[in-house]
Amino acid sequence: MTGTGMGRWAVAAGLAVGMLLSGAACGGPDGARWGPEAADPPAAAPPAAAPPELAVTPAAGSTGALLSTEIGTSTDGEITEVKLAAKDGDRVSGELRPDGSSWVPDRPLAPSTAYTAMVTAAGADGATTSVETRFTTMPAPGQRTGTGLYLFDGRTYGVAMPVVVEFVEPVPAEARAEVQRRMFVTTDPPQPGVWHWVEDGRQAFYRAPEHWQPGTTLQIRIALDGHPTGDGRYGDADRSATATIGDRLELKVNNATKSMSVLEDGKRTETFPVSLGKPSTPSSSGRMVVMSREEQTVFDTLDELGPVEGYRVDISYALRLTWGGEYIHSAPWSVGDQGVRNVSHGCVNLAPDDAKWLFRRIKVGDPVIVTGTEHDLTQGNGWTAWDMSWEEFVAGSALPIPDELQAAAAKPMPHAVPS
Repeated sequence: MTGTGMGRWAVAAGLAVGMLLSGAACGGPDGARWGPEAADPPAAAPPAAAPPELAVTPAAGSTGALLSTEIGTSTDGEITEVKLAAKDGDRVSGELRPDGSSWVPDRPLAPSTAYTAMVTAAGADGATTSVETRFTTMPAPGQRTGTGLYLFDGRTYGVAMPVVVEFVEPVPAEARAEVQRRMFVTTDPPQPGVWHWVEDGRQAFYRAPEHWQPGTTLQIRIALDGHPTGDGRYGDADRSATATIGDRLELKVNNATKSMSVLEDGKRTETFPVSLGKPSTPSSSGRMVVMSREEQTVFDTLDELGPVEGYRVDISYALRLTWGGEYIHSAPWSVGDQGVRNVSHGCVNLAPDDAKWLFRRIKVGDPVIVTGTEHDLTQGNGWTAWDMSWEEFVAGSALPIPDELQAAAAKPMPHAVPS
């Protein structure tokens, strides 16, 4: 009862029985207090919060852990902290995967070294659980797979630049999923993409459904040092780069008109006459990417083709398109043929001034579309990430594709020139 209600009860009792009960107004038969100063009975204490469940790998006491070991985490709570240190106290930083399935060290672990990991998880009510595990890594691997990353720190690339990883020894199909899990790409602003393996296992490309937005920052880490790459081999290095996507510049080469159109930010700014590969050595038709820029180089095919068909010539303003040796370059010897007939060994010939103008503007990663020749681009002959539909591209991933990226297959491919 409240104090006010208790006062009304006391007055009514006095009128009914007088002073006889006035002394009993403060207590009942069981001694409980009934007056205005009475306190509520103490509330029952809430049950103690149950700490979250937490399991961690590698298992405590395990040996032979990979140099690419991640600290696996399984919990019904949230991972709040992971600490990893070698026996000598050397701390290793890292971060959780987005799905929380493991914590990835920022660098490969040292061979034949004891490590201690401490993982803490918190439940929704704040209760925590910590698990410690100690493990030892494997000795330094004997057989290594040579790798390469075709992006360099601090460089600026074109909008079609795929992330390109090369493997000197091919990665067999059964090893590709675990290799792919160790190849990380982050973009700002976010433009999620997918990895695609070239059939022979020597190249993997990463791209989004559409060309990168100008100004995008790419952060790449190919964390394969000491990681299995199949056939008893392990990756040779942990490679990383942060690069920027520059202005949009695109080229379209049309064999029917023997011309090249230059588009800057979607607008046609120049058109140049060209000569392409003659029928016996046709240029490739397809969606290509500028792979390298060489202001001066030498084309030498004498060893490959012999003294009759082979040649050795100095070349200016060369832009590589394929591994097979197709370039855009200055060709003063074919100026009279440019715009008229094809006379090259597969390259796109330009007049010297046109080649110089283009070279000063072009970037590695700028897209090039060639149409109408007698030969289609062979997959893997260069950075052929764009020479397939999105459906075909995602089919080359060794890991499942998120639904939102699968749905991107319905979108049209980006075009260098509006149709």
